[in-house]
Order: sequence, then C-alpha cells, then structure tokens
Amino acid sequence: MTRRVLVVEDDLTIAGAVAARLRAEGFEVLLAHDGPTAVDRAGDVDLVVLDVMLPGFDGLEVCRRIQARRPVPVLMLTARGDETDLLVGLAVGADDYLTKPFSIRELAARVHALLRRVERAASAAAATRIVLADLEIDLAERRVLRGGEEARLTPTEFQLLVHLAERPRAVQSRERLLSEVWGWHDGTGTRTVDSHVKALRRKLGTDLIRTVHGVGYALEVPR
Repeated sequence: MTRRVLVVEDDLTIAGAVAARLRAEGFEVLLAHDGPTAVDRAGDVDLVVLDVMLPGFDGLEVCRRIQARRPVPVLMLTARGDETDLLVGLAVGADDYLTKPFSIRELAARVHALLRRVERAASAAAATRIVLADLEIDLAERRVLRGGEEARLTPTEFQLLVHLAERPRAVQSRERLLSEVWGWHDGTGTRTVDSHVKALRRKLGTDLIRTVHGVGYALEVPR
C-alpha cells in the first residue's frame, strides 16, 4: 500500500525538493504552503512533514489541530538552534524533528523510520491490553485510560508509554529509549525523550513516570 505524506512548507524550493525525493522513495505526496491548507489536507495522510514557520497560522497550531482529530506521525522542521520551537513542537504532538538546513536524504530516512515505528507498534497490538492498577492500555485500539478517563496520545507518546509499561518499575536509560522507541543509535536527542515524558505526565498524571536522575525513567505501577 502506497503511503501518503503531506509536506507543509512555504518555501517552494524546499517543498519541491522534499516532495521529489519522497515521490522517488515511493510515497504519494500532497503539498500545502500555509497553515489552514495543511489542516484541510491532513485528514487521510499517513505522515506529515511540517515546517514551524508558516503563513496563516504556524506549524505548532497546525500540529495541535491535526492531533486533535486523530494521531498522525509528524516530522517537524525547525530553525537551527531554536530550542523553543523544538520543545513546544514535541509538546503539541510532533514525533520527530530536523533542524534547517537539513539533508533531503536524512529527511527521507527519518520518514521511513517514523513509519516503521508506527507499523511495529500496530503489529505488536496482538497482546491486546496492559492493565496496571488504574492505567489501561488497549494495544489493538491504541487507547489509553487512567482512572476511566481516556487520554489522547500521539503515536510516539503511545509507543513510549507501552515500552515503559511492559517493564514496570524497571529503570530505562534515555539512550536505550532513544534506540528502542525512536530507532536512534547515536545517543543524541535525549531532550526528545524528556519532552515526551513531560507530555505523558501532563496527560496521565505526574505520579506515573519516575525520573532517575542521571539515568533515565521508570513507570511506577499506579496505586
């Protein structure tokens, strides 16, 4: 099945280059050059490549509105050194990021890796459910409930939670999480893990994931 990718970028040169490479990789590509058009065209895509700076409204607002409809993997493009955009982007539902200027080859590799993560998570759903006290994770339907209240998670937030919940109370290093959840093996990007943990705490409660300073994180079995 051909995967459909929405490229949201107001620089026509960059948008054209990204679209050409992704089409060469076998993807169907849709284009949007402003925020409102991006939201309109994101309804049935498999992944979004999303620039932060856009006319209409910015990529952060685009990401919020897309994720409010349904969880869609988002690869965000940010200005080099702009940590605020990066952290806010991850907080509103982006799954991965690249800083400009970037390699088109690297972007294509990240798109493939992100889609593989989503597919692996879907194939692992045969286990059906994980229940830890008042935390319920339905792997088949990709739903999470805490105390009976449903939390809307992005694909990467969901996969990170499942990974921690499969080993409750076990401390996992940021490097291990990057390798096993994100597929990154060079040890960089630990703030990505931190930002996603913050998002999970905001959505599921601050008592759920314990920080082990200098090491990583562990999921505490809810009481």
